[in-house]
Amino acid sequence: QVQLVESGGGLVQPGEFLRLSCNASGNILSFYAMGWYRQAPGKQRGLVANISRGRITNYADSVKGRFTISRDNTKNTVYLQMNNLEPEDTAVYYCHAAIGTRTVSWGQGIQVTVSS
Repeated sequence: QVQLVESGGGLVQPGEFLRLSCNASGNILSFYAMGWYRQAPGKQRGLVANISRGRITNYADSVKGRFTISRDNTKNTVYLQMNNLEPEDTAVYYCHAAIGTRTVSWGQGIQVTVSS
C-alpha cells in the first residue's frame, strides 16, 4: 500500500501560480501511475492530469497549456505546476496512485482557491 500526502495549496489571485506536491510513503512511487484530480463544490471529481510510469502525460482540456504534471521518483514525489490560475480552477485537489486502471490510493485532498 502507498500513502499519499498533498501540499502546496492555498489562496491566490487570478493569473498567479501554485505548485502542488504529492509525497508517497510506504512503497516506491515508481511502481505507480500517478494523477491529480479535483472536485469543486457541487461537482463530481474529475481528472486534471496523469503521468504514467514511463512519464507519458495526459491533461484535461481545461488545463492544457497551463498545468504541468511531473514526477521525481528519487524523492517519491509528484508535482502539479499550475500557472495562470483561473477562478474555475478553485477546487479540492487529490493525488491518486494506480496500477493500470486499478486505484491503489488517494490523498486526503488539498484546497486551491483562486479569487480576487
